[in-house]
Amino acid sequence: MDRKKSRNVSDYSLNLASSAKKSSSQLRLMTTAQKNGVLRRLSGLLLDPEQQKGLLHANERDIEFARENQLSSAMIDRLALTEKRIAEVARGVEEVVALPDPVGVTGAFRVLENGLRIGQIKVPLGVVLVIFESRPNVTIDVASLCIKSGNVAILRGGKEALHTNQAFFQLLGQAFLDEGFESMAFFVDKPDREIINELLSLDAYIDIVVPRGGYGLIQAVTEASRIPVIKHDAGICHMYVAADADLTMATEILTNAKTQRPGTCNAVETLLLDAGFAYKRELLESIRQHKVTLKGCSESQRILPGIDSATEEDYATEWLDLILNVRVVKNMDEAIAHIERYGSGHSEAIVSNHYTQIGEFMNRVDSAAVFVNCSTRFHDGGQFGLGAEVGISTQKLHVRGPMGLEHLTTTKYLVMGNGQVRG
Repeated sequence: MDRKKSRNVSDYSLNLASSAKKSSSQLRLMTTAQKNGVLRRLSGLLLDPEQQKGLLHANERDIEFARENQLSSAMIDRLALTEKRIAEVARGVEEVVALPDPVGVTGAFRVLENGLRIGQIKVPLGVVLVIFESRPNVTIDVASLCIKSGNVAILRGGKEALHTNQAFFQLLGQAFLDEGFESMAFFVDKPDREIINELLSLDAYIDIVVPRGGYGLIQAVTEASRIPVIKHDAGICHMYVAADADLTMATEILTNAKTQRPGTCNAVETLLLDAGFAYKRELLESIRQHKVTLKGCSESQRILPGIDSATEEDYATEWLDLILNVRVVKNMDEAIAHIERYGSGHSEAIVSNHYTQIGEFMNRVDSAAVFVNCSTRFHDGGQFGLGAEVGISTQKLHVRGPMGLEHLTTTKYLVMGNGQVRG
């Protein structure tokens, strides 16, 4: 990179981060009513027919770009907007409005022997940098959560959704202006990767970074960042069908978990079939009817001829597509061993009618969420009643699973006395 471009990147990034830091002190002081006012206005703009036309037109440009670059059908589905999906985004904003404001909530105060009263209060994290790919609804989901929790968001979406993200962001800025405020959210409108690396060095201005995307993005951000990172890592999710599982239930759950939105991180990527399950062929035939490509072990190939052979690399792959790994296991121990070897700690499911077995699976599987007799597609901030999510964290500090409103706060101590000094 030449010296002039390097200086431009540095100046752009520093201006963005310093402006966000300045806005942070203002947003932190907004009342709940003021923050909710901005969000309600944003929801109204999203539902306005004229604004929707603009959003859909911008999205069409991104879809055209995706097709020209031969992105998969599942990735295009992640990217695509419809009037229904825009309405769902607006509903998500309203759900955030309805949630209690976590800022200013205090814990119980205790009185020390010296008479000091000490307690904690929840406060915003400050400036949150979110780097994400494909799904443009993330722009509104993250921004609404940040606004409600008093945080300033710096958002950087993938180049494949640039026009849609810009259109969403313009509505966000309009919502602030309509409520009498300057916009307190920021968008990286340049595709240069160097800008991300520069932002990741500005720990004096940015408090936390959340990458949402593929393995390459997560690794690049983690390695380059001087800012604490909360990883929204790969969703290599498994579904174990136990020997006594109900065929109808297993079929419905698997179909939903794999085919409803295959391009999402909470879609199942590997089916683990207990050797004692009597309806293995029926289950495999059923899922293949949904145009799912199966890649399996030798035993699964014997059960249903025509299945492609699965490799070690396949079992470690987040397909984000209508592709499903299959492995027949001797028992639950072998299923859990497979999960421990290949899983990403995102979502694991068991279909079983055996209470003791279910309890053991829940206790032994170390994952952000474990699902019993239901679809992994429920692993979502909105579905969990959090309104929306910044991401689904697969690490253990400071949040695990959907990162919602409350997780965008930290605490500070309040210590009150009447003249005490330390001896």
